[in-house]
Amino acid sequence: METILKQVKTLLPSVEIDMGGTPVKQSLPTQKVNRVDPFLLVHHLKTQYFNDRPARIQGIGPHPHRGFSPVTFIIDGEIHHRDSRGNSQIAKIGEVQWMNAGAGIVHSERPSEVLAQRNGTQEIIQLWINSPAESKMKEPYYRHLSEEQIHVVVSEDNKVKTKVIAGSFNNTKSDLPTESELQILWGNAEKGGTETYQIPEGFNTMLYLINGTMRITGYGFIDAENLVIFEDEGNEITLTFTEDSQYLLLNGKPLNEKVSQSGPFVMNNQTEILEAMRDYQMGKMGVLIEED
Repeated sequence: METILKQVKTLLPSVEIDMGGTPVKQSLPTQKVNRVDPFLLVHHLKTQYFNDRPARIQGIGPHPHRGFSPVTFIIDGEIHHRDSRGNSQIAKIGEVQWMNAGAGIVHSERPSEVLAQRNGTQEIIQLWINSPAESKMKEPYYRHLSEEQIHVVVSEDNKVKTKVIAGSFNNTKSDLPTESELQILWGNAEKGGTETYQIPEGFNTMLYLINGTMRITGYGFIDAENLVIFEDEGNEITLTFTEDSQYLLLNGKPLNEKVSQSGPFVMNNQTEILEAMRDYQMGKMGVLIEED
């Protein structure tokens, strides 16, 4: 197959928003770009926690979701996930929490008690991935990807390590089941490193630079906390790093379905949104009591 470089279509800087009293940097959605099918949202959150109160009353308290997968990448610190399905688990630096909300789940995202006791800082990226209509009412599930469970591809120059979170890259395949076709890669690069990525045909492509500086061949330099959206055409991206950097390369086959969203619910029409609100109020998504 002929190699064609993907070109940059849009560069979206993160903008700080107020999320229920918590400042969050949001690069998707924006007024310019609402979504990049199947990706709905990219949040970058840095928070300090304190030892003057219990960890389980800090962070983000119980809230519902339906119809998509919220995925959390832990850049620094620790995050304690609890949900109405009985899951209670702490993820650390370099790990991933992948939750498919399916028909409905209630979860919380708190610091660990250890992190709060040391007045520690937490840094995460949260990505929302839409589910196809046929999967929106499936039974919810939660997956914790520890460092040991994540497959890593090392570049030829040994300076770029790519974690294969979903899908496959360079003959290395993730064990994670997903609701649609995805290639989710988490890169850590040393200064001077270079890596080339082959993008599956027909996939939409975004790249979020968490920290550092990089150059995209055919475009130029990108600074941290910017979201790059690529053109549809092309099947290859080459990245070169001018300092130590960390980034997410997000590729997904578009669902091409109608999207109706209201806060934490993402469905295909307004009737389904109203049904989600009703089901949550009736307790059909479960109840989360944070005791541990």
